[in-house]
Amino acid sequence: MTKKHVPVLAGAESFFHKGNEIGILLCHGFAGTPQSVGELGKLLAAKGYTVYAPRLKGHGTTPLDFEDCCFTDWIQNIEEAYKKLKKVCRRIFVAGQSMGGILAAHLACRHQDIDGLITINAALSVPGYEVFQHEIEPRFIPEGKPDIKADDIEEITYEAVPIKAVHNLLTLIKTTKPVLSEVTCPTLIFKSEEDHVVPASSSDALFHAISSPFKQMVSLTNSYHVASMDFDKDVIAEKTATYIELCCSREYKLSV
Repeated sequence: MTKKHVPVLAGAESFFHKGNEIGILLCHGFAGTPQSVGELGKLLAAKGYTVYAPRLKGHGTTPLDFEDCCFTDWIQNIEEAYKKLKKVCRRIFVAGQSMGGILAAHLACRHQDIDGLITINAALSVPGYEVFQHEIEPRFIPEGKPDIKADDIEEITYEAVPIKAVHNLLTLIKTTKPVLSEVTCPTLIFKSEEDHVVPASSSDALFHAISSPFKQMVSLTNSYHVASMDFDKDVIAEKTATYIELCCSREYKLSV
């Protein structure tokens, strides 16, 4: 029997901004949608880059649809997005917010030709979900207000997430941690000093786990967890652009 099509919520769709031959693959976080990286995507596109943010399976639809997914679906989504972007761009940088950062790192482990990795509050640890690691109930876990410092921002997300989806997130993290040493491309790591979802130590752990000879850490002082939507999104865009230009420059090539 053919599975019923599940409509995507308005504003939660994938987006693509055509620019130059430098492509940026933007990945949203767990239970979020491309909307959460939408403003950041526009800022980067305004600098001339080609920007693509795919919607991960089960996100931006319904909690029941989310429940029916596996973490391997999200890995496949990012893999397909990378291949699509590679068809139109000569250089590819992968970036992600929270779980998106883990997916971006996982992709960088498998494709050594990726030019750079950018993570924003990468979720190597999510204490609020880890308490459900060995539980089967409740079926749906209530979600609080998205962790955003700016009070005028509305994120498209679910009011409750399936415990099955939480298990998939934790499995994705467990699967990715052992292979982080295989990340060798230039890496830029953003971490919010005050994050109520993912501790700042998660980004510190990522910084030390990867094997990139060229890596930088940037602290965000005016944003909470969803920093791609928060007060520091302009900082993220500016420092990302500077980093990308450095990675593509002759000076960087001569230093490695």
